Amino acid sequence: MPTAIPKKLIVLGDSGVYGWGDPEEGGWCERLRRHWMGLPGGPVLYPLGVRGDGLERVAARLDREVSCRGELRRQQPHRILLAVGLNDTARVGRADGRPQLDAEGFLFGLQQILDRARLMAPVLMVGLTPVLEEPMPYAEVLWYSLEQVRRYEGLLEEACLEADVPFLPLLDALLEDPCWPQWLSSDGVHLNSEGHRQVYQRVQRWPALLRWAELEPLVRATPLN
Repeated sequence: MPTAIPKKLIVLGDSGVYGWGDPEEGGWCERLRRHWMGLPGGPVLYPLGVRGDGLERVAARLDREVSCRGELRRQQPHRILLAVGLNDTARVGRADGRPQLDAEGFLFGLQQILDRARLMAPVLMVGLTPVLEEPMPYAEVLWYSLEQVRRYEGLLEEACLEADVPFLPLLDALLEDPCWPQWLSSDGVHLNSEGHRQVYQRVQRWPALLRWAELEPLVRATPLN
């Protein structure tokens, strides 16, 4: 009897996907990879995060990253998950400086990358995580703010709605918990281990992802906290 080909998920993004800030378990994406690897029939997950990447850099490596992860001849990844945008929100030089990618360019770029990615495989997208403004500027030059993060997550949601792409908003769900500042590293931008755990739990229970992975019955009873 031939062995079933496992589903493959490509996750493209920035340091959040890379897992920066989580020395315990390597980040929310790595936690999901390990979880699925331990399940019968769990999908294969490729976490492809690069620190500092914004939308334009992720778009530049989209084709290359996806095309070389088929594993088997004539096979392509079955799904693409995009987790990007936080770096684009940062203002350069001062708190009221220009953003690394302005809102109009960000929305246009989102529309373009979603159109391209959907030609390769169905797409999912997750939202942005909070920032602490007190430690700014990050790296002595970048100013992150909750106002900008909220605005850009709204653009993510808008582009996904227009393209009929499942979207998981994160910002408000995380901010609802008064403990959220404790989930960030001292730089105010990167999640720490607890922050990655919080994101992992939300992504792991995301109905759109579970339906695709055909794992819904296995995790339905998993508690959030």
